[in-house]
Amino acid sequence: MNAVLAVRQYVSKMIEDSGPGMKVLLMDRETTGAVSVVYTQSEILQREVYLFERLDSPNREPMKHLKAICFLRPTKENVELLVQELRRPKYSVYFIYFSNVISKSDVKALAEADEQEVVAEVQEFYGDYIAVNPHVFSLNLLGCCRGRSWDPAQLTRTTQGLTALLLSLKKCPMIRYQLSSEPAKRLAECVKQVITKEYELFDFRRTEVPPLLLILDRSDDAITPLLNQWTYQAMVHELLGINNNRIDLSRVPGISKDLREVVLSAENDEFYANNMYLNFAEIGTNIKNLMEDFQKRKPKEQQKLESIADMKAFVENYPQFKKMSGTVSKHVTVVGELSRLVAERNLLEVSEVEQELACQSDHSSALQSVRRLLQSPRLSELDAARLVMLYALRYERHGSSGLPALLEELRGRGGTDRYRKLVSAVVEYGGKRVRGSDLFSPKDAVAITKQFLKGLKGIENVYTQHQPLLQETLDQLIKGKLKDSQYPYLGPNTLRDRPQDIIVFLIGGATYEEALAVFNLNRSNPGVRIVLGGTTIHNTRSFLEEVTAAGFRGRSTDSSQVPRSSSRR
Repeated sequence: MNAVLAVRQYVSKMIEDSGPGMKVLLMDRETTGAVSVVYTQSEILQREVYLFERLDSPNREPMKHLKAICFLRPTKENVELLVQELRRPKYSVYFIYFSNVISKSDVKALAEADEQEVVAEVQEFYGDYIAVNPHVFSLNLLGCCRGRSWDPAQLTRTTQGLTALLLSLKKCPMIRYQLSSEPAKRLAECVKQVITKEYELFDFRRTEVPPLLLILDRSDDAITPLLNQWTYQAMVHELLGINNNRIDLSRVPGISKDLREVVLSAENDEFYANNMYLNFAEIGTNIKNLMEDFQKRKPKEQQKLESIADMKAFVENYPQFKKMSGTVSKHVTVVGELSRLVAERNLLEVSEVEQELACQSDHSSALQSVRRLLQSPRLSELDAARLVMLYALRYERHGSSGLPALLEELRGRGGTDRYRKLVSAVVEYGGKRVRGSDLFSPKDAVAITKQFLKGLKGIENVYTQHQPLLQETLDQLIKGKLKDSQYPYLGPNTLRDRPQDIIVFLIGGATYEEALAVFNLNRSNPGVRIVLGGTTIHNTRSFLEEVTAAGFRGRSTDSSQVPRSSSRR
């Protein structure tokens, strides 16, 4: 089960099917994102695709010497644009691929518009999602619910994205959902309807143990998206924002022009692939090793190119050297900026208190720590608010809650009222009244022992004590201990055996900390394959946008918004 490979194979097949000759790739906004995360432009150029265009771009030139490969979502707008395109074709021949199921009436409309008979093929290739990592996918949807109910358009899009993922991985799953969440049940029913309606598409070879789709709700764990992160991928997203593998570095002081936007893709960057799940301290060491390796390979300035053989060797090694040079400068810049932000925002100290709030239960110590940090002038507005949010979630019903005093201290720090009002909005979104599971206390003797041992390990784990609720939920699922009463099956059938292929989907967005948990579960459970998806992949800023978009604005709020973030995958 590899989401990146599934979409890559679709793109490769489109290019192969169109045959030899120069080609243009016609896409829409969403399919552009889906292709860009699995294929680099240079890779596609090598396959005779010389032009990339948006179908909705108004000023495209006619180029009759090019074949057109169209990869589009089957939306009403796209079908209408294609109809116009086929009436006045700009290219010699059209190979049309829709990223999801297309209706017969839309195919008929296209056939009627194709008077010049330029369409060679119409097919469905189910790449209707963003393949972030091999085991992680996103739909780039922010604000999927209104209150505790789906936004109807977002429900439709989520159903399409999730069923496309199942079709691309060739899985017809049994479905379980979180009982405490109405949106989870609704999405489960919608996916089931599509599977029933399109039963021929889902008629895959039966496996001994059927695959399982587990649908969960972000509001069950509002802690995870509020925490600062210390592994490379998660930290980059939290502090800089990852958008379809792209990082905007334009605000970095003194940044050079060619590093204003960089791409971090495990498929094409060996250093990133090897370090994305390592913690920040290890990355610092590995960057140093990368630099030293680069220095050794650097061509000597005084190296004389005296013979043809010297010149040939130089030319052969140069592209490799140039690529390595780009990798080094990119990662040195990114890690340098992360270090600057950690120091500037005092994040080591902030994160230590966050972890204490998320994992310990000493109220007076936690309150003291939060109050101490709120006095610090180095604490950013966002970090101050997130500490109070974590405290409010952790000690929501504590007899001697210090929340009113903390909110007063937030007000006293100056700045806008926006974040202060979001404290009660976050509790309304993911507080005790809403949660279907017990977010804070370990569930059994084994978990309590684990937590105790973790505490004994000491200081090197202080920033990574927290484990997302998802880790425990999946652990229970793999062991066959996940309660049917909390996570019922849709329909009469249940799994007799432990699941092997698991697709877990988080309504309201997943996080890179959860992606790391799934990566580790895949590694430590041979025979079990888990893919994690979400309506989006959150950092703290985008999570607060999600809460605001759902209409949880806290008590006595106006319509103030959280600042926009570059956080959708």
